[in-house]
Amino acid sequence: MRGMTSGRNEDGRITFDMVLGATVFGVTGTAIGYYLGTTASLVIASAIGVAFGSLIGLLGGRQFFISIVCGAILGGVLAWLVSGTGEVPLGAASGGAVGGFLGVQLGMLIELRQQSKASREHAPPPSEGENLR
Repeated sequence: MRGMTSGRNEDGRITFDMVLGATVFGVTGTAIGYYLGTTASLVIASAIGVAFGSLIGLLGGRQFFISIVCGAILGGVLAWLVSGTGEVPLGAASGGAVGGFLGVQLGMLIELRQQSKASREHAPPPSEGENLR
């Protein structure tokens, strides 16, 4: 039996990653649609956000979503401390973008380190007559 925390969707079920992605990107789409000012833009931007978030969640993007949320929170708090409440949306948006970028880069570095570690573990031992100096 598969757990709901898996990022892969082989049996047609909705996973936690898909729900998390739809939530994060759906809220982002809703905010964009709200700032555009029409009901149609609100609905369309929300639907596109939910679709993209579900797709990225299907591919297993939990770390990506968490980095976006953390960046948005930190960016919003920093903007509030520096400029007041009027600049919180801008700070949150910028922080989310930077958080997403850093999350992707750190994920690639972690994967590269794991591959390097695995290749060192499976390296052939030195031959018996070989000098180890």
